[in-house]
Amino acid sequence: MLVLLAFIIVFHITSAALLFIATIDNAWWVGEEFFVDIWRVCVNNTNCTEIDDSFQEFSTIQAVQATMILSTILSCIAFLIFVLQLFRLKQGERFVLTSIIQLMACLCVMIAASIYTDRREDIHKNNWRLYSQTSDGTYGYSYILAWVAFAFTFISGLMYLILRKRK
Repeated sequence: MLVLLAFIIVFHITSAALLFIATIDNAWWVGEEFFVDIWRVCVNNTNCTEIDDSFQEFSTIQAVQATMILSTILSCIAFLIFVLQLFRLKQGERFVLTSIIQLMACLCVMIAASIYTDRREDIHKNNWRLYSQTSDGTYGYSYILAWVAFAFTFISGLMYLILRKRK
């Protein structure tokens, strides 16, 4: 049981770390001389422009930002609740509250990555001044980490739902 508990804790911390990296790091759309994330656009690796309210499709980017931040916060809260429930739950009870919060984090990261996947082309076309040199790019590792974090948070949410507190 101790090995299973250690695995679940490491798995949860890994998913939270993936969420932090995907939210913070600047690599959602990358190319040879540029990188773009949900916070800024950098061309020639030095000329960075923050995404602000003058940006067309700003509400779309704000939705991605908000749901990524929310998923990270929910994942951290789920971990804290898991630790509290570990010492407070009676034997045989399930970690349902932890599971619900972790599955909500999973939903948030899925929404963020889905919005970015669907709207990326429109965002780039509507802001051609910033994105004129970024048309020949590919999805970066932060975008991929967001989808991996989705899978990790989903699996850990299911593990908490199945897990019972045993002696």
